[in-house]
Amino acid sequence: MPIDPIKRNHVTLTGNLTAKRAIVFVHGLGTDQHAWREVAAPFMSDFRIVLLDNVGAGNSDPQAFSQHHYLNLNQYATDLIEVCVALKLRDAILVGHSAGGMVCALAAINRPELVSRVVMIGSSPHYLDDETYRGGFTLKDIDAIYDRVAANSKTWADAFAPAMMGNPDRPELTNQFADSLKSIPADRMLTVLCSILQSDYRNEIGKLAQPTLIIQTMHDNAVPLAIAEYLNMKIPGSQLQLIDADGHLPHISAPTKVIEALSAFIHE
Repeated sequence: MPIDPIKRNHVTLTGNLTAKRAIVFVHGLGTDQHAWREVAAPFMSDFRIVLLDNVGAGNSDPQAFSQHHYLNLNQYATDLIEVCVALKLRDAILVGHSAGGMVCALAAINRPELVSRVVMIGSSPHYLDDETYRGGFTLKDIDAIYDRVAANSKTWADAFAPAMMGNPDRPELTNQFADSLKSIPADRMLTVLCSILQSDYRNEIGKLAQPTLIIQTMHDNAVPLAIAEYLNMKIPGSQLQLIDADGHLPHISAPTKVIEALSAFIHE
């Protein structure tokens, strides 16, 4: 029996339910739909707001997570498309953080009639360095991450969280993110990390035809500025917005800056 995508992804439909336009927010690694609370709030009166948990995260259906289905980001994109179809969305604005940004891009490429605009926050099509491309990680770096998660995922989370969150003067943000990472079982975390760190969508990203905003912080340990510039070069007509914020999760640590960039793009 086919699974209901609304139940599978624990979809929350809120905001102005009579509005013609919808914004769909897609989270990244280690978070869930609650990561968007502050960013989504200013858009509640003018848009339908769609929040979801990627399979394997938050309150998504635990029975839906199958390792062989989620070894890359394609299935997450299919899930997102199915949510949009179930809600009868057309010309939706997709906003994704990190891997969620690539999920939004893939969904828009595959079903362009569903999507009017795409926003990618700290996203990357490929994390591995090669001779002509700087992804931010070497193969040794990635193997070390897998080894640390397999050895002790909670210890890894305590080290990974501050590196990703930045903002060392706000330890409460780091602690919240670390706790969220620790809630994910080690075997599932390894699968999700694999789906992200071993993905390579450089050949696909240039097919994204919708107006696209790339939001990048001043300093991001996961996604260097060179990646944002690469996306800007590859995606026709895209805009790159460098915001005055630190870390890989600005929608949590600097929501006002993200709201400013997002609002200007949506209403232009």
